[in-house]
Amino acid sequence: MDNRPIEIETAGNPDASVIVLHGLGASGDDFVPVCEQLDLRPVGAVRYVLPHAPMRPVTINNGYVMPAWYDILALGGQGEDEAGLRASQALIEELIAREVARGVPGGRIVLAGFSQGCAMTLLTGLRHRDRLAGLVGMSGYLPLAGATATERAPANQGTPIFLAHGRFDPMIPLPRAQASRDALRALGYDVQWHEYAMEHSVCMEEIADLQQFLREVLAR
Repeated sequence: MDNRPIEIETAGNPDASVIVLHGLGASGDDFVPVCEQLDLRPVGAVRYVLPHAPMRPVTINNGYVMPAWYDILALGGQGEDEAGLRASQALIEELIAREVARGVPGGRIVLAGFSQGCAMTLLTGLRHRDRLAGLVGMSGYLPLAGATATERAPANQGTPIFLAHGRFDPMIPLPRAQASRDALRALGYDVQWHEYAMEHSVCMEEIADLQQFLREVLAR
């Protein structure tokens, strides 16, 4: 099986990258339509990188093996798979390093994710040693929240963070996402918060707001 990330380039020689991390049981293909709807022409050529999570047993799904950045031990966040989180953090750091090696500076890289991908975005982005352009978290939460204050990297203290969530999300209830927002703001992060009348999904209004955010953080 070819597990290489999907890549979409809006024009030749991109000098900005958006790494998009999918949710539990999905694949990089899930966010291809969203990337195709975003109009980032004002910021120049962009490369979207859409990786696929490793296959692993997921406890809440009776141990069924599926694409997952980490195991989900119980609904509601009781108990976290720290080993899985850390392993996927290392994989995402490799993706960032690959973009830098291809000539895209860290300040022109956005890390984004949905659900589990949101968790991985926040886990990795806040700890990344070099400045990133922005972090995007959709329908997710802050993992290993208690360790964030001591493990965060000074380089991304001022990095803008886009957080979006559905008011009717049955998978990750809105209060859990709001608690993550509040925890990040308490640590001094610049969090742009968005709520939408949706469940655990993405809506057109969100895509429009995301487009505006990406244009701002990737502006030349």
